[in-house]
Amino acid sequence: MERKKYSLLNPKSNLGYKTVSAVTMHDLGLDVICRKLSNKEAEQNYIMNVMSKMYDDPYVTAYRCDVFDDIISNKKLRDDMMDILNKINVLRDYRSFKHDYDENSGIWDLMHRLGEINDYIKCVDSLHECLKDENIRSEGFTGLRKYVEDIYKDNGFAELKSDIAKLTLDTSRIKSITVGINLDDQFEADEIGLISVNSRYFTKAGVLSSFYDHLVSKDKIKDDTAWNGDYKFHPFDGVLPAAQESGGTSDSDMLCGITVVPFKDQTRDITRYSDRVVNHMISQMVKRTGEVLNKYVSITITDMTDLIPELMYYIRWAEYIEKLRAGGAVFSKPSVHTGNEKNFMHYMNAKGVYNIKLAAFKTEESENIVTNDLAFDEKHRVYILTGANRGGKTTITQCIGQLFVLAQGGIYIPGEEFDFSPADCVYTHFPADEDKTLDLGRLGEECRRFKEIFNNATGKSLMLLNETFSTTSFEEGYYIAKDSVRAILSKGIRTIYNTHMHKLAFDIDEINSEDSEAGAYSLVIRNEGSQRSFRTEIAPPSGKSYAGDIARKYGVTYDMLINNG
Repeated sequence: MERKKYSLLNPKSNLGYKTVSAVTMHDLGLDVICRKLSNKEAEQNYIMNVMSKMYDDPYVTAYRCDVFDDIISNKKLRDDMMDILNKINVLRDYRSFKHDYDENSGIWDLMHRLGEINDYIKCVDSLHECLKDENIRSEGFTGLRKYVEDIYKDNGFAELKSDIAKLTLDTSRIKSITVGINLDDQFEADEIGLISVNSRYFTKAGVLSSFYDHLVSKDKIKDDTAWNGDYKFHPFDGVLPAAQESGGTSDSDMLCGITVVPFKDQTRDITRYSDRVVNHMISQMVKRTGEVLNKYVSITITDMTDLIPELMYYIRWAEYIEKLRAGGAVFSKPSVHTGNEKNFMHYMNAKGVYNIKLAAFKTEESENIVTNDLAFDEKHRVYILTGANRGGKTTITQCIGQLFVLAQGGIYIPGEEFDFSPADCVYTHFPADEDKTLDLGRLGEECRRFKEIFNNATGKSLMLLNETFSTTSFEEGYYIAKDSVRAILSKGIRTIYNTHMHKLAFDIDEINSEDSEAGAYSLVIRNEGSQRSFRTEIAPPSGKSYAGDIARKYGVTYDMLINNG
């Protein structure tokens, strides 16, 4: 029954990926969003881990997007899957199922293994039932359906169900055992053996009083060993393990009652101590259980349980997006370009998109979300984004990064349409915290980080720069920024560079190379009078930083200060 592991996240094995850094996930605001998906830290970490791994193979993205489409479009499937998550507790909690069966295992170890395989059977049964849904269309789920169907129809699985059912029935009925003890002339235990395995508990009063009656009444001491019924005596060689190592009594003391538990730390030792006794007295049952489980030791239960966190990943996102949709937010399935043509390597076409944080948090901007369109292609490779202070430059920059990370994770994107070629990684260069700039200074730290990002990026990457090189004088920042953009163009990296250095956008023609079709373009946030529109368009910069607008808003122009003085 050993078979290849199945995954709803990674349809191909041994695929390479790059990891989006925790800093970038924070810059994009996705760490905060992931924490909204679940109140369990383990689930939050798993979701972040999945989102951070970027596979540039278009097939992986398409595969994930189709799986998520099935999940979010089919509430019954989602509910059935959630029922599996809630029901298979042992498998879900990643407990002892990873331990292989050892032929020297005691009966209690075997019982635990028995329970785990029983949960495995429940998992297969539940999946088999819910995957019968005719609305399932994705390759991921139809493949899982066949995977489970193959297990279900496997003769080995049918035999497993039968054997486990019998064992579970047998072992669940064991409530007590009857032991026979032979005595020598000194009334000391000479031999012990199993008489019967019983489906009812002995009661302390009944056993002790019966034992007492046998001692005080000669008439009740039997003269032979003939048993009523079909009881058989199964002697075994050797004596029971000494109790002294657990701080208890001697062997003879142990044999004087139904159960003798070591005096020291009884709650800890009772299972281990009784395990020794039971292993001796019901060795045949241990052997039978071991034989059955040994037939199925090749079953990799983790292959099935690994699907559970993957399902959780998709379900948590579906639940959250449905919640945002109920509040009026628009989400849609991304479309990935699966070809390998060179001219599509830098492709992206986004329509009606917005920053997911606007839907997730109630702010002044989120009351009336403004959407935008933007495209990358062989010609439009770098955008120099300028506009008013607080006009939405950072919000738009974050948005583009979010689209790639969400889509490549298979998740619906915030917006109307997103058609793209996957990036091999997303890199951000946002302003550093003050405590990270003490050694090199702010400009030195910015230069160090940019060089590291640039060296790691490729023509398939996405780079997002936010006010990079703006911490020094304008002249110094401008020349560093200009050389950096030229270097970015030489690698062909899809880039948005939002900046207050309007001169950088004015000098686009000088930056663009004459022998390359790919170029940089000026992208501005359109202004409608004194109002911020939050809409972008490819156009020359306005030539001012809108600092005057902010000064007038807060009354700090010369005239306003004097007149109010």
